Amino acid sequence: MSSQDASNIGAVDNPRALRRSLSHYREPRVARSVVEILITVIPFVLLWGVAWSAQNAGYWIGLIAVVPAAGFLVRLFMIQHDCSHGSFFRSRRANNWVGRVIGVLTLTPFDLWRHSHATHHATSGNLDRPNIGGIETLTVREYQALPRLHRLRYRLYRHPLVLFGIGPVYLFLLANRLPFGFMRSGWMPWVSTMGTNAAIALVVAGMIWLVGLGPFLLVQLPITLLGAVIGVWLFYVQHQFEDTYWRHQEEWSFDEAAVHGSSHYVLPGILRWFSANIGVHHVHHLCSRIPSYRLPEVLRDHPELRDVGRITLRQSLASVPLALWDEDKQRLVSFKEARAGSEPQSAYQ
Repeated sequence: MSSQDASNIGAVDNPRALRRSLSHYREPRVARSVVEILITVIPFVLLWGVAWSAQNAGYWIGLIAVVPAAGFLVRLFMIQHDCSHGSFFRSRRANNWVGRVIGVLTLTPFDLWRHSHATHHATSGNLDRPNIGGIETLTVREYQALPRLHRLRYRLYRHPLVLFGIGPVYLFLLANRLPFGFMRSGWMPWVSTMGTNAAIALVVAGMIWLVGLGPFLLVQLPITLLGAVIGVWLFYVQHQFEDTYWRHQEEWSFDEAAVHGSSHYVLPGILRWFSANIGVHHVHHLCSRIPSYRLPEVLRDHPELRDVGRITLRQSLASVPLALWDEDKQRLVSFKEARAGSEPQSAYQ
């Protein structure tokens, strides 16, 4: 047995030791990082121009370019995400300013999002901590204890049309414009948000002056909305799957939550590229300083991680009805399963 094979034995059962062993993947490769930005920004700009130019030949022809443009916008968001973890460049300043500039295109205040996302990483899977930066998830007992109207509100919130339709629009177009959820966090959320808003306003004004209001909206709105839906879907799938991990504080472990509470979303190659390997989410949560382009190296060198939290594209669609954490069964269940497992208390259960 090789030393590599020996180190792999039990690695998944000892995520803390595994996290230590992954530290050497944290070093970014600056040239690669620059190339990743260029091969994302340049096609995005070109596709935007194609969508705008094609309007003269018919709006629906221009929409053909919108889909890949939205994919590149998602990829830009993933680079911004890496920058928020300080993993894309060695320089903290480079990470921060690249993230802030990209945030103008993704409509996401970088410093505010970095703060909320760090909270998400620190508390993911903890039933006793506020679910900041994540999808609200109640336990079966919490849901059954709610008043009728609150149960209805939660069911509406978890409806696919809200989660993946209204939700992305609200998050990127409205919620990101004012930091109402961070009123006690000092001046940072306001400076980040208002600075990003001002930069967005300048870019939008410049583009409207250049191409006109109507053409700008006809191109940018579909790209933004489609990119937002894809981004929210990816974030949802990363933690909302049947055998995910939720524990109360006394039993919760950061390392266990990282490995077993984050999915390995196995996507076709082209989708994996556009999403910048974010599907290797269990490794990302365990060691968030690993650049996205190095995550495949981890799976190559640690094959035991390939099947941990593994869900395919088809399986991810089946996870949508799962909305409640069953503490007895230790898995996510649907409203129907929760109702079948207990005596009905009202028509809204």
